[in-house]
Amino acid sequence: MFRNHQVTVVIPAYNEEETIQRVVEDFLQAPWVDEVLVVDNNCADATAERALAAGARVIAESEPGYGKALMAGMRAAEGEMIILTEADGSFQAHDVEKLLAYLLDAGMVCGTRTTRQLVQQAANMGRLLRWGNVFMAKYLELLWFIPHAPRFTDVGCTYRALWKETFQKIEPALHRKGPAFSPAMMCEALMKGFRVIEIPVHYYPRLGGESKHSASFWKVCKTAWGMFKAITSKRFLGR
Repeated sequence: MFRNHQVTVVIPAYNEEETIQRVVEDFLQAPWVDEVLVVDNNCADATAERALAAGARVIAESEPGYGKALMAGMRAAEGEMIILTEADGSFQAHDVEKLLAYLLDAGMVCGTRTTRQLVQQAANMGRLLRWGNVFMAKYLELLWFIPHAPRFTDVGCTYRALWKETFQKIEPALHRKGPAFSPAMMCEALMKGFRVIEIPVHYYPRLGGESKHSASFWKVCKTAWGMFKAITSKRFLGR
């Protein structure tokens, strides 16, 4: 619990049996976390069993997609404050307090992995990925400069915090299934008048497996194009 608010950590998972137990245990050890909720997004391995064994609550989401898994998790979250993170160990629990502290003054707090001093050696943040995220963030920032004047450097960071009330207000307009869900959330929160801020977080190498969205040049390009379309669509078409 943080300042008398219950806290739920939501972890979307697709075949993460190598890493999920260590990730769940890490977040459950944080004194501010009341619940770790793992969303089994059609896992064909032992992800769900290992998450349960580590102390998580596990729910299932049969419709595939990162965005769909996160939506299911946020709907089911019991906490008033929600932390979104990854199942691969690239983010760790010692940044939770920082995210929650800033959330007291915002509707959503997004992490950024573009502070070099916090990106650990061998983390999945090469030059193409880093500058691609910076470009998309500045594009989003430009489109919403009036009236919000936001400051962003990383639209793809999936470590973030938001109030459950924020999610409930933006939920009807969230339709993206893949990694474009992350910038779409930011856009929709701005459109609804919420303060969205960004803070640096630590970024670590994956504990196992490979990224579903940035393991190759073509995957990075596909992800970037999806994000560009999502940001443009939100600004000019409102959807």
